[in-house]
Amino acid sequence: MGSKGHRLLVKFNGNPPVEEGAIEEFRAASKFHLPEEYLSFLRQTNGGEGSVGEGGAYAIFWKLEELNELNDAYQVEEFAPGLFLFGSNGGGEAFAFDGRNEPGRIVKVPFVGMELDSVRLIAPNFDEFLEELSRPVRSQ
Repeated sequence: MGSKGHRLLVKFNGNPPVEEGAIEEFRAASKFHLPEEYLSFLRQTNGGEGSVGEGGAYAIFWKLEELNELNDAYQVEEFAPGLFLFGSNGGGEAFAFDGRNEPGRIVKVPFVGMELDSVRLIAPNFDEFLEELSRPVRSQ
């Protein structure tokens, strides 16, 4: 995650950085390969929640050590194979890496009715995902 990404997280309530040993443990225990941009993010903040950017969207990012457990709990492999959830918008939609085609693509999918037909692309990678979330939220 570049300095731009760090700037976008000024209002974000992040957890302490993940330790390198935890990343190695995750790699050994998980079938999913996390993109390097996301690992860079975890090395700065191991998940957290808050607004991204000035007036941007609200986001909840799960801790590294919760990822496999939560993906199992939501039965992602059964309902949306190829996706790997890593957080949510706090309003019923999960953020996920889409491992089916291009590794690192970020999509959102509803928690209820989770299926591949309901997947919507947000960004091609994690840094652009943060940029997308940082855009001012328009009131309806």
